[in-house]
Amino acid sequence: MRSMRLKEEETPGQGYTASCLCGSAPCILCSCCPCSYNSTVSRLIFTAFLFLGVLVSIIMLSPGVESQLHKLPWVCEKGAGSSIILQGHIDCGSLLGHRAAYRMCFAMAAFFFIFCLLMICVRSSRDPRAAIQNGFWFFKFLVFVGITVGAFYIPNGSFSNVWFYFGVVGSFLFLLIQLVLVIDFAHSWNQRWLSKAEECDSRAWYAGLFFFTILFYALSITAVVLLFIYYTQPGACYEGKVFISLNLTLCVCISIVAVLPKVQDAQPNSGLLQASVITLYTMFVTWLALSNVPDQKCNPHLLTHFGNGTILAGPEGYETQWWDAPSIVGLIVFILCTFFISLRSSDHRQVNTLMQTEECSPVQEATQQQVVISEGRAIDNEQDSVTYSYSFFHFCLVLASLHIMMTLTNWYRPGETLKMISTWTAVWVKICASWAGLLLYLWTLVAPLLLPNRDFS
Repeated sequence: MRSMRLKEEETPGQGYTASCLCGSAPCILCSCCPCSYNSTVSRLIFTAFLFLGVLVSIIMLSPGVESQLHKLPWVCEKGAGSSIILQGHIDCGSLLGHRAAYRMCFAMAAFFFIFCLLMICVRSSRDPRAAIQNGFWFFKFLVFVGITVGAFYIPNGSFSNVWFYFGVVGSFLFLLIQLVLVIDFAHSWNQRWLSKAEECDSRAWYAGLFFFTILFYALSITAVVLLFIYYTQPGACYEGKVFISLNLTLCVCISIVAVLPKVQDAQPNSGLLQASVITLYTMFVTWLALSNVPDQKCNPHLLTHFGNGTILAGPEGYETQWWDAPSIVGLIVFILCTFFISLRSSDHRQVNTLMQTEECSPVQEATQQQVVISEGRAIDNEQDSVTYSYSFFHFCLVLASLHIMMTLTNWYRPGETLKMISTWTAVWVKICASWAGLLLYLWTLVAPLLLPNRDFS
C-alpha cells in the first residue's frame, strides 16, 4: 500500500517534468523565475540554443580538436595523402576548424530559419503554432542535434565559399541591428537619467551624464590614436587612413548636430551622451574593419608567417592568431546584443515597430498578474496578442548565427583551391555598416525638423 501511495505521489511530478520537456509548457527556467512570462522564457531558451552552438564552434576552433577533424569527409584532400602548402604559408590543417565552425553555424542558421518560416503570422498564444514556439524543448533539442550532425557530412565542394557570402550578408544586417540597439540604448539611458535628475532635483545625475560623455569621447580619441599607430604606416595604408579620418569627421559632425539649438528644441532629450556612445561604437566597428585589411603591413592581426617561408604539413605545423583582440571584443558585444534582443522591449515606439516588439501597458500587466497560474509555470502573457514577432525573432537569430560565424573565423574565407585569405569584402561590409549607423543616428536627429507633421516622440 505504501509503495502504491508513493507511486501516486510521484506521478504528478513526473508528469509535470515530462510536460516541461515534451509538452507545450515553457517551464525549464520557471523554477528559477516562477513569475516569468512565456515571451521572455522562450526567447531565453532559444538564445541558450544559440550560445550552445557558439560554444561548440569555439571548441571546434581549438587546435586539439582540429587535429581530430581529419577523419571527417570534408577535410582538405588534393590527391592521395598529399598536403598542400597554401597562400600565407598555411597548410590544410588550419582550414579544418574554420570549416567545422562554418558547418556548426550553418546548422544553427538552418534550425532558426525553419522556425522563422513556421512562425509567420502567429498573432497570439491561441494559435496552435505558439505551443511549438513555447514548448516541446526536448524535441527541439533533438532536431537541433540532428541538423548539426547532418551539417558535418555535407561534402565540401564549394560549400564553404558560397556560405561565406551568406555570412557576409547576414553579418552586415546583424551589424545594423546592433547599431539600432546601440542608438536605442543611448536614447533610453539619457532620457532616464534626465528624468531621475528632475524627479530627485539632484545634480548627481547630471554629473553622471557629464562623466560618461567625457569618458566615451576620451576612449574614442584614444581609439583613433591607436588605430593610426597600429593600422597605418608612413607612405602606405592609405585606405586605413581614409577610413579612420572619414569616420572621425562624421562623428564630429553628428556631435555638433546633436547640440544645435533647433535640434534641441525639437528633441529636448537629445545630447552629447548619445553622440559619444555612437562615436565610440563607430570607432569599434572601424577597428573591426581594419583588422581584416589583407595587407600585413597595415594589419598586425594577419596570419603569422614563418621566417624561412616554409611550414610543416599537418595540424601542428601552423601558427595563427584566431583569438585576437577584435574577435574577443566582437564576441562579447555579440553576447550582450543577443541578450538585449531576448530580454528587452524598447521604450520607443519606432524601435519597437522596427524590431517587431511591443511594451506591455500597465493595465495589461495588472490583468496578467490576476491570472491564476500553477506553481512553476510561466505566465501566458500572449493570449490576446504576442509581445514580439516570433518569426522576426528567429530571423534575428539566423543573422546572429551568420554574424558569429564570421566573427569566430575572423572573416577568413576558405575555398579557392584551399586558400585561406582575408578579403576586402569584410573591410567594406564593416565600414559601410559604420556609415549606415551614423546616417541612421543623424536621421533620428533631423527627422523631426524635416518632417514636422509626424510624431517622433
